[in-house]
Parts: sequence; C-alpha cells; structure tokens
Amino acid sequence: MDMHCHTKEGSIDAKVDIFSYIRKLKEEGFDGMLVTDHNSYDGYRTWKQKVAVDDELGDFTVLKGIEYDTRDGGHMIAILPDGVKCRLLELRGMTVNRLEHIVHHLGGILGPAHPYGTGFFAAMHTRHVKKNFDILKKFDFIETFNSYNHPSANQKARELAEMLDKPETAGSDAHRSEYVGTAGTVFDRIIKCNNDLITAIKEKYPVKEARDFKEILQKKENLILKQLGIVGYWIYNKIGAFSYTIARKIEYYRHDF
Repeated sequence: MDMHCHTKEGSIDAKVDIFSYIRKLKEEGFDGMLVTDHNSYDGYRTWKQKVAVDDELGDFTVLKGIEYDTRDGGHMIAILPDGVKCRLLELRGMTVNRLEHIVHHLGGILGPAHPYGTGFFAAMHTRHVKKNFDILKKFDFIETFNSYNHPSANQKARELAEMLDKPETAGSDAHRSEYVGTAGTVFDRIIKCNNDLITAIKEKYPVKEARDFKEILQKKENLILKQLGIVGYWIYNKIGAFSYTIARKIEYYRHDF
C-alpha cells in the first residue's frame, strides 16, 4: 500500500488525478493507497462519489488520510477512523501539539511525513520539535521511506523510528506520474478500511516492509526554481493559516477539544 499519495483534485501542487493514480498503482501490483492530500479530502471525496455510482475501481482499496501543515512542526500524516469527520483537519495552521491531541481524541493515528526532508516541511528541521522532542513519542508511526527524499534523509528517519520504537511506513509522496508506485508499505494482514489500518499500526509491528519498489532516477532540478517553489508554498501556507484563524476557533469551541 502506498501510504503517501497526492491527487490533482485535492493538492494544489499535484498533477495526477485520483483515477489515473489508482490505475497506475494497480498496474504496478499495488492493492491499495492512502490518499494524503494537503489539508484536503477532495481527492478521496472524488473517488467516493465515483464508486457510489460506478464500481469500476471498487476492488482497489482507497483509504482516507490527510497531510496536515502544522504551524510549528512540519507536515503530519493523520488518519481518522471510518465515519469520523473533522473539519479542523482541512483548516491548516494548528500547532502540532493541538493536532496530536485532536487526532488521538478522535481515535485516529498520526506521524511525521518525511521527518528529515526539506526545510520547514520536515518535523526534525523545526525549532518546536527540536526543543520538544517528547512530542515524537506521542506519534504512532514514522514515515521512513519517501521517494522524494535523499537516501540519507530516509536513513535518518529509519534510525529515528528505531530509537523511538515506532512502526515504519513508506509512501511515494507522488505529485507526478513517474513517481506513482515507487514506494509502499507491506502489512502482515489485509487492509480494507481505515479502522483496519489504525488497528494494524496500533499493534505496533504489523508493517513487514517499508521500502522503495523501484529505483528512482532523481532528476536534476533547477535549485533556484526549487527554492522559489519552497518559499512560495511557505507563503501560501502562512496566508492560509492566518485566514483560517477564526474558522479554527469556531471549530475548537463547537467540539470542545
């Protein structure tokens, strides 16, 4: 199962629609995916609406997750139980501590995406996590293989998971077609729904392998354009986090978190 997937419908920087994503994963021998769009469930919703009237892809397991942009702890992958909805997870800008409290309060699980990845997107590069290392002990898993990461970043993530005694997961983090199907997590059981996944992770060692399935030929990137993209996304997130301040407060009080 690919545990880190971005779709065109749900992530502003993704190029692959949910159905093309599924078809390519099936061609590569995968039996499931966890949709983890940035602060959005729109990719998953698109799939859900389609299978409600057309079961063409019904034999493929599609799970509902999210990659949440925290204010101070980088990107986090959060997974809630089946049937549990929480609008707060689509309102970026919560602190990592508040996110952890809410996800666990609702019976879900979470872990840092690419913890040693690029800059402020990565938990281990943020001042908050560096100063409050105990927050990592509260996470349920660590993403230890990410197709976009440098091998040394993935190795550091594996060492972190071993030190914390946490299950390891792997995902392609694919935003473009060539990365779809390049990484995944192998479980020791059949995973058919979010509850199956949550139970497996909570049992701590259900993950048989978290690895790459293909050798990725990293393309040479224009460093200036890459940095501009990183800065641009940082500005986009900061503006979004600020604009959702009132909406987040309303949701906090509505649910009494």
